[in-house]
Amino acid sequence: MEARSEPTITWRGGDLDRLLDARHARLAGLVVDWLRALGWRVDVEVTYASFGERGSIDILGWWPMARIALVIEIKSELASVEATLRKLDEKARLTIDSIAETRFGERPRAVARLLVLPDSTTERRRVGRAESVLGAALPSRGTLLRRWLRAPSGPTRGLLFVADTNPGSKRRQ
Repeated sequence: MEARSEPTITWRGGDLDRLLDARHARLAGLVVDWLRALGWRVDVEVTYASFGERGSIDILGWWPMARIALVIEIKSELASVEATLRKLDEKARLTIDSIAETRFGERPRAVARLLVLPDSTTERRRVGRAESVLGAALPSRGTLLRRWLRAPSGPTRGLLFVADTNPGSKRRQ
């Protein structure tokens, strides 16, 4: 008969996937606004297809003075460390090979990677449980990473927690 049931989980009248997408979009918007204020050129949802690899880069930043590309992965929750890091690596590698040149007209001298998570106790606990892996893959954090974003030089790999609990607030990152 090949029939299946696909239940929909709702919360306060909204589909759960729509709620997660709203948080993802809010985090991305905060980061885009902040990067633009710092002088970055920014593109969002940059799609790619290279042989069997396809997907989209949530935020692709470009620092023209140093020809640095910044690949940003936004996660409203960190569900799979392995999948997140593998996909971020793919996006950074393809950005070096072709994506940055296609988008910005120049081959980058360096490509940086950034994972952005909501600043919540839950996400900090998830990161803490996987710190040995995440620390090796994305060692820059906090003040060091924010300083690099203001004046990038060379590649970096980092994880940034962004407060998104009050969407009406203009709190500094």
